[in-house]
Amino acid sequence: MTSPPGRIPRALDRFHTARPWDHNAHFHPWLLRQLPARLGSALDVGCGSGDLARLLAGRAGRVHGIDADPAITARARALTPASAPVTYTVADAPGGLPDAAYDALTCVAVIHHLPFTEALTAFRDRVAPGGTLVVVGLHRAEDPVDHLLSFASVPLNIVMALLKNRGRRAALPVAMTARARAADMTFSEIAREARGVLPGARLRRRLFWRYTLVWHRR
Repeated sequence: MTSPPGRIPRALDRFHTARPWDHNAHFHPWLLRQLPARLGSALDVGCGSGDLARLLAGRAGRVHGIDADPAITARARALTPASAPVTYTVADAPGGLPDAAYDALTCVAVIHHLPFTEALTAFRDRVAPGGTLVVVGLHRAEDPVDHLLSFASVPLNIVMALLKNRGRRAALPVAMTARARAADMTFSEIAREARGVLPGARLRRRLFWRYTLVWHRR
């Protein structure tokens, strides 16, 4: 007989398969609040289907989205109005990042797929003076704070799934179709490495199994 702890995760998986929602897009309004109302340029690393890039286009004169997946990049182009100041490039990060400086650089749920310190260094070097780097990432649970946030996220996750799927047929959001990979760095490791590369960076653990990083270049 299967024990209750074994049944609960499987039940939650079935629930969320039937009622998916985009955890990363949930952070987009918060991310935009970290940036000025008007920007000259922005780079979104790991842009996926371009949801965030299109939001950035509402306040930036020029937006560049890059992603390593040609299919999802093509989807981003198809979803983006021709009049929007957004271009998309198929490229790997950090080696394939454009050789330019941007007023804002964003990276949502991607950096755990990359060599962390090398990626942060490349991001730092592409932030223009006065510009801002914003990262939303995933980390591996390590201490009671992580487990408490994880525990609190479960009922909230269920509520969000019900609200976001109310009155519509459930379908996996396009931005969530990329293959996921579990994070292998703890928050403490991330904070230590990040502050070595980005002095003054602000990091915070969040609900929904995420953390955030904000850094301003002076």
